[in-house]
Amino acid sequence: MTNEPRAASPADSRDVSRDASRPASAASTAPVWVVDDDRAIRWVLSRALERAGHAARTFENGSAVLEKLEAVKRGEVEEPAVILSDIRMPGISGVELVERLNTALPQVPVLIMTAFSDLESAVSAYRSGAFEYLTKPFDIEKVLELVERAATEYARRKRALEPETAAESALAAGKTASASSNDSSDSARTGSGSPSADARRTAGATGAVGGDGSALVDDGLIGRAPAMQEVFRAIGRLSQSSVTVLLTGESGAGKEVVARALWQHSPRSRAPYVALNMAAIPRELLESELFGHEKGAFTGASASRAGRFGEAAGGTLFLDEIGDMPMELQTRLLRVLSSGTYYRVGGREPLKADVRVIAATNRDLEAAVREGTFREDLYHRLNVIRLRLPPLRDRREDVKPLAEHFLTAGAVELGLEPKRLTPEALAALERFPFPGNVRQLENICRWLLVMAPSQEIRFEDLPYEVQRPEGRTAGESGSVASTASSDLSSRGGADAHRSESDWVDWAAALEADVVARLERNEPGLWGHVTDRVETVLVRAALAATKGRRMEAAERLGVGRNTLTRKIRALGLED
Repeated sequence: MTNEPRAASPADSRDVSRDASRPASAASTAPVWVVDDDRAIRWVLSRALERAGHAARTFENGSAVLEKLEAVKRGEVEEPAVILSDIRMPGISGVELVERLNTALPQVPVLIMTAFSDLESAVSAYRSGAFEYLTKPFDIEKVLELVERAATEYARRKRALEPETAAESALAAGKTASASSNDSSDSARTGSGSPSADARRTAGATGAVGGDGSALVDDGLIGRAPAMQEVFRAIGRLSQSSVTVLLTGESGAGKEVVARALWQHSPRSRAPYVALNMAAIPRELLESELFGHEKGAFTGASASRAGRFGEAAGGTLFLDEIGDMPMELQTRLLRVLSSGTYYRVGGREPLKADVRVIAATNRDLEAAVREGTFREDLYHRLNVIRLRLPPLRDRREDVKPLAEHFLTAGAVELGLEPKRLTPEALAALERFPFPGNVRQLENICRWLLVMAPSQEIRFEDLPYEVQRPEGRTAGESGSVASTASSDLSSRGGADAHRSESDWVDWAAALEADVVARLERNEPGLWGHVTDRVETVLVRAALAATKGRRMEAAERLGVGRNTLTRKIRALGLED
């Protein structure tokens, strides 16, 4: 660029005339306002809008916009058709600006821009009433496409507003113009099917915000990759809804983390979140586990039990591995979702199923429907909103922030000094295909915290399969047996070659983890420890038997079905 862009100030906003060589849409006769404290962003967007046939006005902060709004109310300045605003600016934030704009100009769509591609930004943007959410750096063509969509929406809202404004003006004769404008703004927002600013604030108050106003943290839900940004946008759009959601993706891709985020950022966030893994519960116990039972309903039912539907009353029920649900239970679940009521096992009184259902699976449910193993009507009932989670190999730019997060969080949990990856170690992780996805990366980071000898994790400290991913055959890649074999061989072979001090180190690390969690009064400690121990047992047994599950089950002293359920529940499926 040869010309230095001129800075915009609150008193001196910059107008850009429309480029007559390019036809503008019918909705783009009103100007587009650009709000950003970055002068370069303002300049680039204004030039792009000019070339696309839009008039543009730029502002460097929210205060300047609110100043100009007063001129709009007085009829001195034409109102904008679309506003693009940064989310984090000095003074008035983009979120606060959107809320105030939605009160003053509810017919004007606002596009939020941010360089902070995190879930909290996306949820805040949509909760405030933003029309769309963009992450920087963005593609200019995509911005222009969204501006056109927003301008079309502006025209639609204006048409919806005109009859109401005329009626209100007739009724409000003698009132001030600004009072009339405020009245019409509220009715227009309600009439167009969008919530008013007050309704949005009320919904936001019941969302994922702590009593002190601090945002809740979505542990491990990190993503710079475009595919994850789409997931964040979806969570943001759903933040004021209790609609049923179906999460699909490979094992370990983060479906439960996303389910928790959907709960945290929803109107039901103050109520319970209850999870049930279909693959982890014996078939004969699933009905009672899900719907509860009355005292005496069956042998051993010495007391009544609420079940997961009862425990989640008013909140969210997460049904993991829904594809493994037995057919007879699918029928009952469909009836509950259709009628909104259910019966406990042995019960005669209908109970209200006041829950939001989020289901997840790593199976192809469409194929299961074709094969007759999953009910088609239940599939359509669950598949209201589908979110597909990308595998980690398709979002390699997220490996670094995820690894840093897991190393930091793991060090705190284990009571260890934090460790960092050398560039060589990080590069190896970024090349690794991660058949176990995010869960596998988390497990590797925990393993490195315990096993890496220094605070700096080097390439040679990495597990063997990460150092030499090309050394595995296609059939072995990602399998439980090969992963376990690699873990064993990379540290000295079979158990017979391990010294007593190795086991002392493992015991000490486990004890440190348990003590730290006890001091923090963390719930679910038994399950946390047993899951880790069972993971080691299952992997080692499968490695010793070269993946033969029947033999592995016999050597562990458990049934084959039990071992299969454990493999699924622990995310160790091939």
